[in-house]
Amino acid sequence: MSLESYMNQIGQQARAASRLLAKASTKQKNMALFAMADALESARPRLISENAKDMDNGRAKGLDSALLDRLLLDNKRIDSMIEGLKQVAALPDPIGEISDMVYLPSGIQRGQMRVPLGVIGIIYESRPNVTIDAASLCLKSGNATILRGGSEAFYSNQAIAEAVTSGVVAAGLPEHAVQVLNTTDRDAVGMLISMPEFVDVIVPRGGKSLIERISKDARVPVIKHLDGNCHVYVDDEADLEKAFAIAMNAKTRRYGVCNAMESLLVHSAVADKFLPKLIGALQEKGVSLVGCEQTRAIDSSVELATEEDWYTEYLAPKLSIKVLANMDKAISHINQYGSHHTDAIVSQNYSKTRAFLTEVDSSSVMVNASTSFADGFEYGFGAEIGISTDKIHARGPVGLLGLTSQKYIVLGDGHTRDN
Repeated sequence: MSLESYMNQIGQQARAASRLLAKASTKQKNMALFAMADALESARPRLISENAKDMDNGRAKGLDSALLDRLLLDNKRIDSMIEGLKQVAALPDPIGEISDMVYLPSGIQRGQMRVPLGVIGIIYESRPNVTIDAASLCLKSGNATILRGGSEAFYSNQAIAEAVTSGVVAAGLPEHAVQVLNTTDRDAVGMLISMPEFVDVIVPRGGKSLIERISKDARVPVIKHLDGNCHVYVDDEADLEKAFAIAMNAKTRRYGVCNAMESLLVHSAVADKFLPKLIGALQEKGVSLVGCEQTRAIDSSVELATEEDWYTEYLAPKLSIKVLANMDKAISHINQYGSHHTDAIVSQNYSKTRAFLTEVDSSSVMVNASTSFADGFEYGFGAEIGISTDKIHARGPVGLLGLTSQKYIVLGDGHTRDN
């Protein structure tokens, strides 16, 4: 079978499955999720052995340690995948929820009903656990999904796909509700993002180059974020002990994640007191620091930041630091250089924090908390399909609600329109 014929078949199967899933009961969907969890448990030895093939291939191709870590499937991560399925099963089912019903002067009732998007195509790299996150959220929200994982995780994803299909079928749902492409041909991605007759939404998860390509070439709507240039602003009315803990956590908890702090902004009134301790602690952790002239006046070991640094998502142990005269300057800096992902203020002044929440144009804005909390699991969504920095449809961590839409419904009793 040619690649084009294969992709058309996948699309047709997904569209047919989506119509059956849209009317599946919550009980059926939860049964499928629990059956998937049982199938993963039974397949544990196979998952680990297939992942070993991917790990060996990755080492042979020279993947760096960070990528190999993301690729690894061990017992702890399989436990987490199983737990994730159970958590999604425990979440309220949004499908069929009716809201905003009102009587209109004509006598009809008008409201909105929450419905699935239909068929969701997800393109992702490295982490095989994304296969389970995506499958579980799409299934619970009544969507069929087509998954295209990275070639580096091919064997792991195929093994996970077998367990997913086993669980779906055991619950009496269509076997093509979740399909993982069984090809590493790069042209499959181009075809997947160009099938509006079969695919309703594309979600890319991966590096900036992948997401830019998908956004540029897709003929299907895309839910995406390009990068996570996240900021923490330490105000002159901040509790500096809290600020220290927040900044250290936001930067050093994990370096290669989109919710890590990449720029620290500090009010000039507290910079001399706050920065020396923080700079020392970050350097002890091996974090490379660049900063403005005022930062360097406080500690000359900090390298001078370039204009490009303020725009950069490092995904590495590197941080840019800027000292600013006031909060308005900090907000302007964030809105100019940030990526509209996640930004935080540390301040004890209520009025300032409210202004920051209102004026910072990002998908998540935080007060006195680490940017590390920008995550679907931490937001109580069970899991996430990704984090959207778009402004239309879904914004921020995309959980079940982000994978649904609403349609208007009208209830009448023989009503007719007179004019």
